Amino acid sequence: MRIRPISPDLLVTELTGRLADAATTGPARLRVAVDGAPAAGPDELAAALVDPLRARGRPVLHVRATDFLRPASLRYELGRTNPDSFYENWVDEAGLRREVLDPAGPGGTGRVLPSLWDADADRASRAHYVDLPPGGVVLVSGPLLLGGGLPFDVTVHLELSPAALRRRTEPAQEWALPAFDRYAEEVVPTSFADVVVRADDPRHPALVEPAGDG
Repeated sequence: MRIRPISPDLLVTELTGRLADAATTGPARLRVAVDGAPAAGPDELAAALVDPLRARGRPVLHVRATDFLRPASLRYELGRTNPDSFYENWVDEAGLRREVLDPAGPGGTGRVLPSLWDADADRASRAHYVDLPPGGVVLVSGPLLLGGGLPFDVTVHLELSPAALRRRTEPAQEWALPAFDRYAEEVVPTSFADVVVRADDPRHPALVEPAGDG
């Protein structure tokens, strides 16, 4: 593998170009995962892609996995800080598939729900459906998105070394670190994600590429 340092701005530019091209040659609507631990900033990267993609003529919807969590009674059944429950049960993958990925997929209506659950209020978010036209891109960002069979067309994984993950995780969230260790060991997203970005230092990311690329 080849590690290519890249600036944050150029990373957004290159990803924008890749996704815009994929939206042109691929399915009617492009479903993109921007996957990574919160410390790696997947929500921030996805948000940074919205305007550049729109400037390329692509309708875009950004969906956060944190808006598709299960109710608290299910998430906290084993306690509020149980890493195995966080790993296995927090995200409502069935809801994400039903309300976002299937409608945006081949043969889908394009009628997508931007959020399903308000975790703070612990009730349905009451969001309105959005019509994503053909040629559109839906960006789904958050942790632990890969390896569960969710139907994404392009997958981006933000990789953190174990030391960087621990250094950059907020103290109140350190209880979740074993879940990310499990994810790295059991799912190994770096082995199959379409784009892997090393994000140990947010000011100096790097793209992981096959040695023959470029």
